[in-house]
Amino acid sequence: MAHPANTYSLVADIGGTNTRVALAQGRNVIQSTIRRYANTDFPGLESVLRRYISDEGGVDPIAACVAVAGPVRDGRATMTNLDWTIDKTTLSRATKAETVSILNDLQAQGHALGHLDAANIRTILPGADAGAQAAKLVIGVGTGFNAAPVFDLPAGRIVTPSESGHANLPIRNEMELRLCHFVSNAHGFPAVEDVLSGRGLERVYAFLGAEANDPREAAAQDIMAGCTDGSDPRAVAAAKLFTRILGTVCGNLSLIQLPFGGVYLVGGVARAFAPHLTAFGFGDAFRDKGRFAGFMSNFSVHVIEDDYAALTGSAAHLTALTGAAD
Repeated sequence: MAHPANTYSLVADIGGTNTRVALAQGRNVIQSTIRRYANTDFPGLESVLRRYISDEGGVDPIAACVAVAGPVRDGRATMTNLDWTIDKTTLSRATKAETVSILNDLQAQGHALGHLDAANIRTILPGADAGAQAAKLVIGVGTGFNAAPVFDLPAGRIVTPSESGHANLPIRNEMELRLCHFVSNAHGFPAVEDVLSGRGLERVYAFLGAEANDPREAAAQDIMAGCTDGSDPRAVAAAKLFTRILGTVCGNLSLIQLPFGGVYLVGGVARAFAPHLTAFGFGDAFRDKGRFAGFMSNFSVHVIEDDYAALTGSAAHLTALTGAAD
């Protein structure tokens, strides 16, 4: 399909497993142009983007933005769960775009807020009314774990990056202490991401097996299936423990950032857990902050169920960056 040159932006969401690429006009991602590529099929991002440009008839984008599951510093990104390094020079060479930008994937999700279909946002906990300029917080639970606060200032939106998934896992009781010891066997440090991620759910399941002297393993998707249909009691127990720890961590991050504009959970694992969060005690754990328990009711919690939100956020960021019309 032929596209007019220097008309569209190219946006990409690079996860630990797949890369999704699309064209956008202003903030609007053109749904018919979204393509997904398995990262294992390519040596790096440049080859993915060149394939996409070829698949889209040799499109010549005017701007390009990629959202990366890893830290970005001085225009250079290192993937946390993928052996790729990405910089602006590579992005410019691959796309020939006049303007290029690299965001952390949670930053892209933050830039998407306010530009998503309300039908794709599920409310888990209501909160107090807040103004449109109130701070927000995006928390990603998927292949990894991370968070990014969103600030709407007179000069524009700022979404600051972090690596929250690599902070210490919180401990509230003896079982969680044993879980910390169990997951720290992987690399000597019990990080949040070691539990609150897809592979983290698998570790929780294995931990409960070790606790019961009945060790066995299961893939995350099988654990969720066994939890949903009730066929595996251990899967249900693992999901409940996972949910309580998720609530604790999200509550901690909310006290740090004060997101009166809402907390937004994103990522494949967050979407899978969305139907279970209320029943499995997310709200109780989120608000279990002693004398600040009542204060926690200020913060609403939602799950973004739009798998392409990072693409929308990348397009919104480019629109703000270039001053282009929607």
